[in-house]
Amino acid sequence: MIMDRNTLEVVSGIHEIFREKGLTLSIAESCTGGLISHYITALPGASAFFEAGVVTYSIESKERILGASHEIISTHGVVSEETARDMAEKVRQLTGTECSLSTTGNLGPDVLEDKEAGLVYMAASSGAQTLSMEMRFTGDRGKIKENAALAALKLLLKVVKG
Repeated sequence: MIMDRNTLEVVSGIHEIFREKGLTLSIAESCTGGLISHYITALPGASAFFEAGVVTYSIESKERILGASHEIISTHGVVSEETARDMAEKVRQLTGTECSLSTTGNLGPDVLEDKEAGLVYMAASSGAQTLSMEMRFTGDRGKIKENAALAALKLLLKVVKG
């Protein structure tokens, strides 16, 4: 498993705090394509808190599997803060976990919904609060995906630490 030192540090911190607090986690990924779930499960002990990771890449799968709002996607786009928030809240409700994380964005190279490559939205939900963030990354698809996964994990850590 190749994971840079910074990512390993963040993932280790997530493992530690989720075990200490006895919290559970679910993840709904789109543009990160399962990379966040991969990072979480790369370290031993993830089964103590990690319930499910779902990759819903198409609009249809977001709506059908997660129950994401067709109205939100139609109004704001699949690449939007509103969709990221809805995905995080829906996967948390679907799995019954205390916490959840989601990502949606455009890895490129083409413009999608009039949104440029590198635009990523992420959301972390604890039930009590859902924090979301817009990020813009540069580089190739792989680099954007790695940076988006790390930024999302940092957002999750922020939400869980309160």
